[in-house]
Formats: sequence, structure tokens, C-alpha cells
Amino acid sequence: MDRENPIEFGPFRLDPGSGQLYREGAVVPLAPKAFAVLHYLAGRPDRLVSKRELLAAVWPDVFVGDAVLKVAIRDIRKALGDSSQVPTYIETAHRRGYRFKPTSGTTGTTGTTGTTGTTGTTGTTGTAGTTVPAVRYARSGSVNIAYQVVGSGPIDLVFVMGWVSHLEYFWREPSFARFLTRLSEMARLIVFDKRGTGLSDPVPVSQLPALDERLDDVRAVMDAAGSERAVLLGVSEGGPLCTLFAATYPERTEALIMIGSYARRLQDVDYPWGRSLESHDAFCRTLLEEWGGPVGLEERAPSAAHDPAFREWWATYLRMGASPGAVVALTRMNAQIDVRNVLPAVQAPTLVIHRTGDRLLGIEEGRYLASRIPGSTFVELPGDDHLPFVGDQDEILRVVEDFLAKARARADHDRVLATILTVTADGVAADLDLLRRAFTREVHVHRGRVLPSPADRLVASFDGPGRAVRCGRSVTSAFASRSGLRAGAGVHIGEYAASDTTAAVLTMSAALASRAAPGQVLVTRTVVDLVHGSGLTFADAHEFEGIKVLTLV
Repeated sequence: MDRENPIEFGPFRLDPGSGQLYREGAVVPLAPKAFAVLHYLAGRPDRLVSKRELLAAVWPDVFVGDAVLKVAIRDIRKALGDSSQVPTYIETAHRRGYRFKPTSGTTGTTGTTGTTGTTGTTGTTGTAGTTVPAVRYARSGSVNIAYQVVGSGPIDLVFVMGWVSHLEYFWREPSFARFLTRLSEMARLIVFDKRGTGLSDPVPVSQLPALDERLDDVRAVMDAAGSERAVLLGVSEGGPLCTLFAATYPERTEALIMIGSYARRLQDVDYPWGRSLESHDAFCRTLLEEWGGPVGLEERAPSAAHDPAFREWWATYLRMGASPGAVVALTRMNAQIDVRNVLPAVQAPTLVIHRTGDRLLGIEEGRYLASRIPGSTFVELPGDDHLPFVGDQDEILRVVEDFLAKARARADHDRVLATILTVTADGVAADLDLLRRAFTREVHVHRGRVLPSPADRLVASFDGPGRAVRCGRSVTSAFASRSGLRAGAGVHIGEYAASDTTAAVLTMSAALASRAAPGQVLVTRTVVDLVHGSGLTFADAHEFEGIKVLTLV
């Protein structure tokens, strides 16, 4: 609910109690609906408010179109003497919504609790007088995710740091603060701490989120920040998360940028550049022994590794980002990430940047990413540093800025990356009808969508493979021991379009379900690669049409 305190900005005073707008004490005529729109926007400064949200807030339960909203915005601008071309107060984000730009004299209500986000602390001072942006919180299920919004550019850019992070300590290192500031001059920058790290809610080591579950946190932050569509920029381990988001939610992805990233962390037969399991285990032991110091800095920032000030900042940043136990669990979970089969499903314009001498992730890993994403742009830059804000950050920023200027073309959003669950059963009609009702209920509980299907199977789609597998387990286990009913499930992930009833992902899911024993859930290797850390356990089963199939234990 909006606070009823007056809001002052520039020479204006917005008084919700009287429903009047004043300029230096004199009433400025403004129609009630236009006043309501201005009040709603002013109560959410620096936040992009979508047209849909505004219409729902000001005209609840009434169907009106964008034209009505445009009239209200026009009347507000006239009352404020504001320009649509060079706005002082009301900024238009083309086809998305509006943003209220408070002036330095704004007082009164400076933010409100939204449907998914809440205001947080005011800005503090970082290194060398840098202002640390206010920290706010978005609600993702039962977890609070810390985020910041910086700048007010023409597009939104969600920045996803790799490994661990800490929003306030980003700004305490001058090179990092400069890097983020430059990004905020290109776009409205949204940064956040992943759950279990930094200022976001801590979670038990055994409950760190799997990659598909982290998608919920990205969505929650975007919703809280009023971002319907954004460029996703992932650094290192943030790249696979952004890739999965872009493939799963193409309608919310303006473009995809990956800097010093990878598709898979460990070596494989056809991925020789990854870290060996022995090397990975040794690094985890080092984390436990040396956490609290500048661990891993020589690989990540060799050009700054001998700078005492940087070493001290890095050590503090890591300590603030996660505990020793949490970082080891997170590192082991990240080592299981594998998005190789997701890359071809990315539709958004994509930029992959990699330094040729990156000591943590070889240049081959960046080349691999770009080779698998259709139409992507790959840029190799000189340098040995893995962290993008260390070394020649200006070259990286220049490439990003040029890309953002050209990457506004919208993709066809009919195709999405979806996880398909199919359940098949043999039994009497009454039992099958009971199964169908249970299936529909469980799909809704697990936030899926029931799809039209033939009479001999039940089909649903999910935007996260973990939810699809759990739904399949719930349905099949409930009917495994029921007399006269044999229910098995198959789960596969791939590109899907609502108009394509013969999509390969549907066919594979159905084939797995038909081969599943009663109470059994069969999944493909790609599904397993995306749910590491979720607590789900699988055992090898067999190969089917060249694809490795596993069974849920």
C-alpha cells in the first residue's frame, strides 16, 4: 500500500491526502486518474513501472487500453512542464512503461513495498567517496534476494557476477566501482547477490539452489525492479545462468552477454578445456584451508595479484560473500554445471567476450560458447585477467557499448526452452480419470502448464527441470502401488513451440515415459546437468537413440 506522506520533487508537492498537486504552494490542475498515475510513479522512484502494472493499479477491474494511459501521461507532463524528448521527471521506456526520475530535492515517500520487492537501505559511501547504491530486497519464494538499481538508461541490464558476490563490496574497489558505473551509463543497471551469498538470505549448505532454481531469483529481481525485458550480462559462472534464462524466457531477454564464461566447468571427452576432477578437488581443499585470505587471486587477476590494497579488498570481499562451508558447496555445485545442450536454443542477440590469456578459463571455452549459439558475436581481447574490471576494462566496456547499440532487434519468441514431463499409465477408466486429476493438481503445484495430449498420456511443460522431475515423482509415486494402475514418467528438456505438436522434446519425453516402469521417472542427461545441487539423485539406466537416460532414485 502506498504511503500517504506528501511527495516533494523540484518545485512540486504531491499531496495524496487532498488529491492535489502544488507548485510553490499554488494548486496545479490535474485530473484524478492522472494524479493517481503520477502518485504511483512518484512512489517508486527510479523504477521502471510497466504499462500493465500501471493500468492494474489505477484502473483495477476495468479494461482500458494503452491510449488511456498515454493521455494521463500527456496531462502529467503538461502539468509539470515536462518534455517527452528531454524529460526531467517522467521518462518513457519505449513499449515497456514509465520511470519517475526524482530530483535531488525529492523528499517524502521515496519508495514503497511492491508485489515482489521492498525498499532497503539508503546509499552509503564506498571507496574514494563513491556512493554505494541503496540495497533493496526482492522476494523469491521464501528467500529475500538483495539487489541494487543504478542509472536510468534506455534499456535494462541485469549483471550477474560469478562465484560469490557482495553488493556493497562491489563498490569498495575503485576498478569495480568504475566498471559498474560505466555500465550504468549505458543502461539501467540491475545487480544482485545470489541466494546464499552476500546480502541475500543465507541458506543451509545442503540447500544451495540448482541452476534452474536460480532462474526464479533472476525473475524475482527483475519483477521487483520493474523490468519486463533486459539484457543479461553474466561473468564467469554467471554466464551459464544467463544462458539458461535467455533460452527459457526469450520474451524477457533483450540480449545476452557473457564475459570470461564457459559451458561446462569440468573436463569431458569432447570438452578437454575444463578443469580435471583432481584439480577441482585440490582447489576445494585450498578454499577450506585459506578462506579468509586472497584465495584464487593469481588465476583471476594476475595483474593485480601483488597490489596490497587489491589483495586486502579481494580477501574481504570473499569473506563477506560466503562462509568457507558455503563457498566449497557452491564451488562443487558449479563444477557440475553443463549447459552445452542449451546453447543452440538461445534466440537473443549474443555477445561472447574472452581474453586470450585468461588463466582461469581458457580462450577455447569462449570460442566453444560462441560456436554453439546461433548468430552470436565472439570478441577476443588481449590480457591475462579473468575478472573483467581488472586490466584493460575500457576495451571490454567499448565492445559491450557497441553491442548494446546494435542488439535491439527482437527475436521470434514462439520457441522457448521447456522441460516436458509425460506420464503414461495402463488401468481401468476410473483409475485413469483419478490419475488425470492428480496430474493436473500436481502440475499446478509445481508451477507447470498442462498441455493438450493424446488420450494415452498426460503432458505438461515447465520452465525449470527440477520442478518437472519432482512433479513426475509426486504423480508416479502416488499411484505406483495402486491396484490396476501402472504409471511411469519421462522428462526431457529442449526447444518447444506451442504450435508444434511433433516437437522432438515431446517425442523424447513420451518415449521415456513409455519405457518407464511403474513408479519410475526416466530423465535425459541434459536434465540431470541442470539440476545439480537440487537434492535429486539419479542412477544410470541405458541409452536410447544415442541419448543417455537416467532414472530418478
